[in-house]
Amino acid sequence: MSIKKTQAYKVFMKPMVEANPVSVAILGICSALAITTQLIPSIVMVLAMTFVLTMSNVTISLLRHVIPKNIRIIVELVVISTLVILADQTLKAFMFDVSKQLSVFVGLIITNCIIMGRAEAFALANGPWLSMWDGLGNGLGYGYILIVVSFFRELLGAGSLFGIKVIPQALYDAGYVDMGIMLLAPGVFIVIGLLVWAQNIYTKRTQ
Repeated sequence: MSIKKTQAYKVFMKPMVEANPVSVAILGICSALAITTQLIPSIVMVLAMTFVLTMSNVTISLLRHVIPKNIRIIVELVVISTLVILADQTLKAFMFDVSKQLSVFVGLIITNCIIMGRAEAFALANGPWLSMWDGLGNGLGYGYILIVVSFFRELLGAGSLFGIKVIPQALYDAGYVDMGIMLLAPGVFIVIGLLVWAQNIYTKRTQ
């Protein structure tokens, strides 16, 4: 494997576990609280977030030598907000029902500190190739945490997956009750807390 590919692989894999933006840096929790009660909106949110994060990293990296330092934050916000509007309008055009479920939260990707953080910490200091992999890695690192959270919240809180009931009626007849707390904010913190605990154990064993 070439040095360039090795670098890209390391940049892509680092946010998956070692520097995960949600379970390590505890960023992006607002969207985890808001849209993870069902899998479908969570997956769409992950795709929108990953698109914005990857493309903003690449765009800012390409412009890094011509952006004046004193207005770099404004330029970053313009790039990010343009990409968010593009993602939001695409969802409204092709997935209107999901767009309604996500409500204002796609638009609030603009304020997600993961995106601005990667633009400042990585894209301004690296070329577009590595910046693309950094954005993709952080987007998917953020994404798989959200999908795991939404999986358990929907399954345990509503007895369904992708809106389809998967827990047999016989269990309900026998006394099984959905865990309503999983559909509330504490459910997010319970699942993320367990993921952080599991990750810490894994990290200690691999060190």
